[in-house]
Amino acid sequence: MKKSFYLLLISFFAAITIDAQELNCQVSINSQQVAISDKTKFETLQKSIYEFMNNRQWTSTKFDITERIECSIYITFGKNSSGDVYSGSVQVQSSRPVYKSAFNSIMVNVVDNDFDFTWVEHDPLDFQINSFTSNLTSVLAYYAYIIIGTDFDSFSLNGGNQYFNDAQTIVNNAQNARESGWKSFEGQKNRYWLIENILNSSYSDYRQFTYTYHRLGLDLLSSSMTKGRSAVMSSLKYLQKVHRNRPGLYIMNLLMDAKRDEFIGVFSEAPVNEKNGAKTILSEIDPAHAGDYQKMVTGGK
Repeated sequence: MKKSFYLLLISFFAAITIDAQELNCQVSINSQQVAISDKTKFETLQKSIYEFMNNRQWTSTKFDITERIECSIYITFGKNSSGDVYSGSVQVQSSRPVYKSAFNSIMVNVVDNDFDFTWVEHDPLDFQINSFTSNLTSVLAYYAYIIIGTDFDSFSLNGGNQYFNDAQTIVNNAQNARESGWKSFEGQKNRYWLIENILNSSYSDYRQFTYTYHRLGLDLLSSSMTKGRSAVMSSLKYLQKVHRNRPGLYIMNLLMDAKRDEFIGVFSEAPVNEKNGAKTILSEIDPAHAGDYQKMVTGGK
């Protein structure tokens, strides 16, 4: 009877965990530039951010523990941080497993240099989707939804709509925030433009790429290398359309930085005609690295 009770108890707590966690997010903080003798509060902040990202229920979808999205947040504080005011940058990354493979494909890789906020040690990290209460939690929640939306997009066409819309809501609520990164006039590479690019129907081929490349391409490589690479080639043509529509688009720059080596790896063992086709498209999209794509064809020569 006792054994059955413990098994039931374990199952109960496991069910709570499954319902409440979509992210498996690692959090690191670099405070070396901050001139503070007692840095234990950074440990407290790191723990609070970890719990905020991992223990909050971001969606209504039930995730198994093995299905949680692998991601990381790396925060670097600058020397201007002092007291309860923090200033620095945050790098956000996420990845997605490829079907029947040990390989994880990078999905999100963003460096955000507008990471300024006020936080008092031991204060709870509060967040409500329909209001702006804190720049810290708004930035964290924004990227949580970017990560989740991108992951859902890779499994079904436009499957991340709800979560991208949530990210857009956060941006809209932050328009009167004193902190930077939320507004259109603050530059072309910030949180405003990232979600604008993703949701802009003029660049819908970008999201078509996400689905075709991952679900119809990478996930098929283990069962049919030929069909998988064919889908990957088709997905590159979607990126080519986006590039020709708007060269230098923010989401395209982020994508190429995240996927460049991966693209080269996919075609490294492909027939020469496929390599040449991929090289032509990738060199057009990413001309600064045309030499890397040429080496893909020539075998590094």
